[in-house]
Amino acid sequence: MTRTVLHIAQPSDAGVARVVTDLAAGQCAHGDRVVVACPADGTLSCTAAQRGAQVMRWDAVRSPSPALPREVAAVRRIVDGVRPDVVHLHSAKAGLAGRLAIRGRLPTVYQPHAWSFDAATAALRTAVVQWERAGARWAHRVVCVSEGERAHGLATGIRCRYAVVRNGVDLDWCHPSDASSHAAARHRLGVSFGGPLAVCVARLCRQKGQDVLLDAWDRIEDLIPRARLVLVGAGPDRAVLAARASPGVCFAGAVVDPHDWYIAADLVVLASRWEAGMALAPLEAMACSRPVVVTDVPGAREFLPPRHVPFAIVPLEEPVALAAALSRLLTDPATGRALGEEARTHIRRHHDVRHVVERMYTVYDDARRTWSAGPDSMERTTGDASVP
Repeated sequence: MTRTVLHIAQPSDAGVARVVTDLAAGQCAHGDRVVVACPADGTLSCTAAQRGAQVMRWDAVRSPSPALPREVAAVRRIVDGVRPDVVHLHSAKAGLAGRLAIRGRLPTVYQPHAWSFDAATAALRTAVVQWERAGARWAHRVVCVSEGERAHGLATGIRCRYAVVRNGVDLDWCHPSDASSHAAARHRLGVSFGGPLAVCVARLCRQKGQDVLLDAWDRIEDLIPRARLVLVGAGPDRAVLAARASPGVCFAGAVVDPHDWYIAADLVVLASRWEAGMALAPLEAMACSRPVVVTDVPGAREFLPPRHVPFAIVPLEEPVALAAALSRLLTDPATGRALGEEARTHIRRHHDVRHVVERMYTVYDDARRTWSAGPDSMERTTGDASVP
């Protein structure tokens, strides 16, 4: 059965863009009509179009603002023009504007890509939590990428019809690394030194914890003077981070395709303060045979092979523990290579993006059934926290 799927996304770059692009590509290959509505900046409009989706411009900023009524009205116009069978809202702003615009009148799936209240200031957190609780009645399914993310939502009082769909990666894109490809990637990137290299691929913002990583890196430079750190990504904190970084830290800026950086690295690190529960960068790095070090955000342990946890998981906002984990792997390349090979096997078995596409179809079908049962059914099932 051919269907029309409307994805609405803000932000339109980084991990959200890759998730939406992969879903759109898989759904187009399935024969569906796929429409992606997003801001014109960022990478999503280009990559989604390249993979076969119809792209519509939706001018929206990341945070709530006086422009919200205009953004909501624009969603209504897009929905009226597309006439989708299901609407998939990605991240907090699309979840806010989309649910206000549609209000349950169409099968609606909301995917937070990290709960919005974790990013809110103390003054706004209560209001954001109240909205997420209230807005849940206008989502026929809420998609979390880990059990940890779902549990976090439940603990905050968000009662809704949850589905857990773990993130996946395009295995055709994430090629494994060997010694020759490692050297070739460094050459293409202009990495001229021969010492250990750690790479962080993430937006430069408080969520991703690069400030904590820089504190840890000061300690690593004392232990491993030849080591280098590259921060790949753009974001609002670049100037502040650059001002405090040592000469051994390089800022590579935003890239459309970080594959070469994964291959060039000896390990990939993400020091997040919070996540959706399963960030894409570590999964992509593991698919490229790279060991990872990540913070213990909800859901982080779910995507790692059990043997990797002592090497890969560190407490939040503890630069001493982060430095110890990084230096352990940077000074033991044999262990790093073994963990990387195990990581690739694990990702191929459990996180193939094709499985994500198929799982999402199940979510859409469940959402349509709940919608078909009418608003009374939504009221009865809002408190149901089961995973279908």
